[in-house]
Amino acid sequence: MQAAIDGKGTLDERVTALAHHMADRAADILRCYFRAPVMIDRKDDASPVTRADREAEAAMRALIEANYPDHGIVGEELGNVRESSPYQWVLDPVDGTRGFIGGYPLFTTLIALLHNNVPILGIINQPIMQERWVGIAGIPSTRNFKYSSTRNCQKIDDAVIATTSTDYFTSAQAGKFAAMRKQAANAILGGDAYAYAMLSSGYIDVVVDAGLKPYDFCALKPVVEGAGGVITDWAGKPLTLSSDGCVVAAATADLHQEALSLLK
Repeated sequence: MQAAIDGKGTLDERVTALAHHMADRAADILRCYFRAPVMIDRKDDASPVTRADREAEAAMRALIEANYPDHGIVGEELGNVRESSPYQWVLDPVDGTRGFIGGYPLFTTLIALLHNNVPILGIINQPIMQERWVGIAGIPSTRNFKYSSTRNCQKIDDAVIATTSTDYFTSAQAGKFAAMRKQAANAILGGDAYAYAMLSSGYIDVVVDAGLKPYDFCALKPVVEGAGGVITDWAGKPLTLSSDGCVVAAATADLHQEALSLLK
């Protein structure tokens, strides 16, 4: 087994370099297809997928296979391999495919590395605006290689909150978000993973989502936590590969606790 972390829990610099290379390669592909004619297919869950999604994921997977062939891969478009490996790369080539198709430059590529089901590295990459957030467990997060941090917001009354879409909530969950929205200073709908990047840069204070898959949320955890925020499921439990997809992130611990209380 090719270890990605040493005995002190430090991430190998070669792994970080590989993750950056993967983000660069996916970005090159996605820029070629952005706002260009592209065939749109429908997956079994009726969500859209394009040639850009598949090519970007294939390129990232090829780099993993060439450098860490015994690591597992969990990909949104091309499936899973070596699921018993303690190291798992979790990939979403285009988080926000609907926005990508519509020409909105807020989609991202998400890259995560997990060790024993816990995310230890995360990248949120926006290739059109050339913004990249990197989170590594135990290290401050960066945006374009400069430190990135959340806003010191303590109360929902003062918070800017966001969600990808209320369509993903059950009726009960939608009611709880509506109550939070009414109390908050401002609310934003849409953004997918980009909203979590904005939280990590101090522009949004709370993001609440439901119905997410591991490739939607695994990369978010190291970025948000390294920026000073808190991110868990709706029960307050840490996010892992087996989390249920109900996610709440907040700029501060106090704000996170208030958000959890409103979602119970």
